[in-house]
Amino acid sequence: MKRISILILVLAFLSCGESSKELTAEEIVNRAIDKAGGELYQKAQIDFRFRNMTYRSQRDGGAYQLERRSQDSLGNLIVDVLKNEGFNRYRNDSLVQLPDSLQTAYSNSVNSVHYFVHLPFGLNAPAANKELIGKDSIGSREYYEIMVTFSENGGGTDHEDEYMYWIDTQSFEVDYLAYNFETNDGGIRFRRAINPRVINGIRFVDYENYKYEDLSAPLKDLDSLYENRQLDLLSMIETKDVEVDLGS
Repeated sequence: MKRISILILVLAFLSCGESSKELTAEEIVNRAIDKAGGELYQKAQIDFRFRNMTYRSQRDGGAYQLERRSQDSLGNLIVDVLKNEGFNRYRNDSLVQLPDSLQTAYSNSVNSVHYFVHLPFGLNAPAANKELIGKDSIGSREYYEIMVTFSENGGGTDHEDEYMYWIDTQSFEVDYLAYNFETNDGGIRFRRAINPRVINGIRFVDYENYKYEDLSAPLKDLDSLYENRQLDLLSMIETKDVEVDLGS
């Protein structure tokens, strides 16, 4: 009987140790991705409208094609296509020759919109470096604070930008994010996710988009500044007419 009691105590201790084990940044992000759609991202065709343009993403494992469609002032259909192999612009199905500077600018613009709409999927990209900063509370909920930076190799022209994500410790939903950037004289943004909805198994949100004038502020402080109402509401980021096709 005594041996059985000791065995039970040992098993209870081991179980307690496993349950209290801290998750790594990689594990937290992977759980967030699974919560938001997981493997469905890898085979989904996602269509949506952002501002006055329509977008489409298609993936097949590691292969991807990101599109943006719009009309120019003459009514021509402009289609921007970003693939693994690079970027192309088409005008009424004809390839447009662009200087490298414009190719880079248009490519970054297309990628940026898709990146935020598909979050947290992009956080497991090979060039993404993730670090668990700690935990903090916003309102009555506790969050993991995950810092994400990108390696120069594969991280794009804006690889020096930094990102912070607040991931709920219970639901693993990404409810807040912040980032800094250097283009156009630089800036800091803080976003609060609103209007969450699940479409064909994938979670989408809109955002309240805030700015902060002190560009030296650490991203980890943005949640406190938000709660103290020290951020200025800049815009609403709304993704409309979302459709998800998972194929056969």
